[in-house]
Amino acid sequence: MEVIIGVDGGTTAVKAVAFTLDGEIYATHHESVPVNYGPSGEAEQDMNLIWQAVADCLSSVVKQLDGHDIVGIGLTGQGDGVWLVDEVGEPVRPAANWMDGRAGDRVAAWTADGKDAKVLEVTGTSLFSGLFPVLLEELRENEPDVIARAATQLYCKDWLRFKLTGERATDYSEASRTFLDVRDASGYSEQLAASLNMTDALALLPEVRHPAGKASPLSAEASELTGIPEGTPVGVGQIDVAVTGAGLGMVENGNTWLILGTTGFVGTLLPSVSERKSDLSMVLATGNDAQVLEFMAPMTGTPNLDWIKKMLGLEEANWGDIEAVARKAGPGSHGVVYLPYASPGGERAPFLDPHASASWQGMSLTTEREDILRSVYEGVAFSLVECIETLEVQDDLLVSGGGFRSDLLCEILADATGLTVVRQDAPEAGARGAAVLGLVSAGRYDTVEEAARALGATTETFEPNAENRDIYRAAYDLFLETRAALRPVWPDMRNLRKQTN
Repeated sequence: MEVIIGVDGGTTAVKAVAFTLDGEIYATHHESVPVNYGPSGEAEQDMNLIWQAVADCLSSVVKQLDGHDIVGIGLTGQGDGVWLVDEVGEPVRPAANWMDGRAGDRVAAWTADGKDAKVLEVTGTSLFSGLFPVLLEELRENEPDVIARAATQLYCKDWLRFKLTGERATDYSEASRTFLDVRDASGYSEQLAASLNMTDALALLPEVRHPAGKASPLSAEASELTGIPEGTPVGVGQIDVAVTGAGLGMVENGNTWLILGTTGFVGTLLPSVSERKSDLSMVLATGNDAQVLEFMAPMTGTPNLDWIKKMLGLEEANWGDIEAVARKAGPGSHGVVYLPYASPGGERAPFLDPHASASWQGMSLTTEREDILRSVYEGVAFSLVECIETLEVQDDLLVSGGGFRSDLLCEILADATGLTVVRQDAPEAGARGAAVLGLVSAGRYDTVEEAARALGATTETFEPNAENRDIYRAAYDLFLETRAALRPVWPDMRNLRKQTN
């Protein structure tokens, strides 16, 4: 039997999944990877530790394959941040990932002097603290000797490919997060770099390739470490939020999908950037002519659920039992409103505020544990609802990601939007999407569409409950009003947090 392996370098866990060529999961293994947080919003990860975890995942999967043939390896991973290696390929410092919030004041300064508009015009991306250009400038100012040793910027999946093949390259989706001109995907914009006084940063950026472009051979060193035969084709890959579309079979213009993992995501494929629905969105080039993925990625994902699980002393409980507790509260959480802005980096969609902070409102002595718990589920869902409305999505909501394994979250999303939520039965849409691209890179299929159909999975649906619609509309409106009332004090809250750490 033949299998294709998809590797997903997530933020808090990495995984390798072996799929049969008809889309069944044959073997899988995941490893947790830590994020180290600092008092000024730092969020850093050890790049070598991430690579070792991926190598361990691949080695474990190989041992489960019973000698079956591996036709290729597809790659994806978390996006954004600063991931720098030196001339010999060693990290010059820990990766500052997409959640890093230390450059919040710099984001405000770039917004004040118009640099944000220049970045948006060329790359289609709104500024936030974890974006490469602004975070690189922050690190250069504070760690000049360290950053001076850097030779190449390799995002997470690019770093993994480098360790697997020895090649330094990226794809159009990741390049869109630096200086790529998404209006025509013609290459890195020297004009943008010059306008930001960062022309020398262009030297750090690797060659841009199509995400389903020709594969590179697995190196002898990586073969010895993983047990995968030397020369096995390794694909180019794509940033995780984009590659999930291929895993869900969403590859044509007009297709929309949602993700709820460490971050949230709502995105739609468009024929060109001129069709974007909002200047508050972000845009990624796909490498397919002028096609772009317009999306919003709120930083309000599953860490909120992990956090409340810990805070309520439910670490040992399984998620099914936790949902059962939350369901006792009923829609609206008895008036408790949760703002899910717990990321150290603040928020980036559908509004930008590096000072955004999490909080509960509406509690009293009558508030029960289930009210607090359910309010977190609702707050996370409402953040996605706001993005759905901003992007004017009206079709069924095809969802993926660990958070959407929750029936309760799928139900809340359907009831709050009035739209049908469609969930893929099989997990690992990100790794599946990486495998889809990997099959094309390895030459097994001519198009991504063909490969996506071959690896497709069945789905289940959650229809909206009309009886809950009015309750959720009132709760959602209150969610927005509460946030608007608290935003003026967020900067002072952040400053106090720094002063007392």
